[in-house]
Amino acid sequence: MNQFLFSILLLISRLPLRILYFFSDIMFFLNYYIIGYRKAVVLENLRNSFPEKTEKEIKEISKKFFSNFCDYLAEMLKAFTISHTESRVRMQHLNQDLFHEAKAEGKNVILLSGHVFNWEWFNALATLVPQKNCHPVYRKMSSSFWEEKIKMIRNRFNNKSLEANEVIKHIFRTPNNGESIYMFVADQTPHVLHVNYGLKFLNQKTPAFIGYDKLSTRMDMAFIYCEMKKVKRGFYQVNYHRIYPDGEKFVEHEVVKKFHGLLENTIRKRPDNWLWSHRRWKYKDAIKNYQE
Repeated sequence: MNQFLFSILLLISRLPLRILYFFSDIMFFLNYYIIGYRKAVVLENLRNSFPEKTEKEIKEISKKFFSNFCDYLAEMLKAFTISHTESRVRMQHLNQDLFHEAKAEGKNVILLSGHVFNWEWFNALATLVPQKNCHPVYRKMSSSFWEEKIKMIRNRFNNKSLEANEVIKHIFRTPNNGESIYMFVADQTPHVLHVNYGLKFLNQKTPAFIGYDKLSTRMDMAFIYCEMKKVKRGFYQVNYHRIYPDGEKFVEHEVVKKFHGLLENTIRKRPDNWLWSHRRWKYKDAIKNYQE
């Protein structure tokens, strides 16, 4: 059954994006006006994050978010078959000199992005940078069949994806020689059993994923933030920013705080482009070490 469904999705994926966006518009209408999936969650998250905004502004952001989210689903489907040429046209990568600098310094790169639309289209970066190895990091799925298909998306354009539980070991075992890039979607919500550190983010006490933090204090790597911008429907820009330590080297949690500061700035500029439908703050009371 899974294989049959995937074959259908693959056929749909080959449709032009303008047709996929037509289906996106239908999905948006059905969900926003009839089904209301996660609508209450989105509104609660927005109200808590932007207490200064009026209810009218909150609802306007919510509506735009659901439209962008439906576009994201269409674009994720398109990612199975999108050509390298179309990917290059639709996703513009700015400030690529940072990758050449990191290679010249002999430092592997840690890319930190948030769930800003459309993070799934980063993959063509592997064809643009001088590094030989690009590793998108993913979380293991309950279905081995669909995990393999999602890996197929992320392994396109010569990427080599790594499961989140394996990536830290892989990094420590790989020479830090400027030839590898590791791509983290770093605003993940830690499982309640792994909530140790938290910080103030979007006006809320927020559990933070810190798996990459030990890398900043133990290895001399280049940390780069990915600022995603939706230019218009189906077209994006990623501007890359190097994250530097305040001192000679990073101290504990420094890169985590700087990443969240950069991500919050991105979200505040275009709040409807971040993934608001997850319960990101449900484990806030489990935080053991909190810093504002």
